[in-house]
Amino acid sequence: MRGWLIGLAVGVACVVLCWGVLVVLARRLPPGTARDLAAFVPDCLTTVRRLRRHPQVPRRARVAIVFAGVWVASPIDLIPEFLPVIGPLDDIVVVALALRYAARQVPHEVLLEAWPGEPRLLLKLIGRR
Repeated sequence: MRGWLIGLAVGVACVVLCWGVLVVLARRLPPGTARDLAAFVPDCLTTVRRLRRHPQVPRRARVAIVFAGVWVASPIDLIPEFLPVIGPLDDIVVVALALRYAARQVPHEVLLEAWPGEPRLLLKLIGRR
């Protein structure tokens, strides 16, 4: 039992460390594609948190958004987080699909208000120009 708990603690520490690296990179990299990619997951989590309680978000969209947030926070992934570059790929796909779904039901202004990053990234993600 002790070995299992140690393994779980190491796994959680690795995920938290990866997220920490993304946050630091998102704040310290110069503006450009690398910074946008590093900031994507933290921006998505912030958007999920903000939309979760917004009164103009319908129930179905809220369920999709909360599911995406739980998926990202969950230590169980289709692609393990410790794999460089492709680790967060499944999280990005799930959040992108949830935000695209919500974007069809949530007013455009509410989405832009909830998104902390560059608006052009959100517009590209949800398929609007």
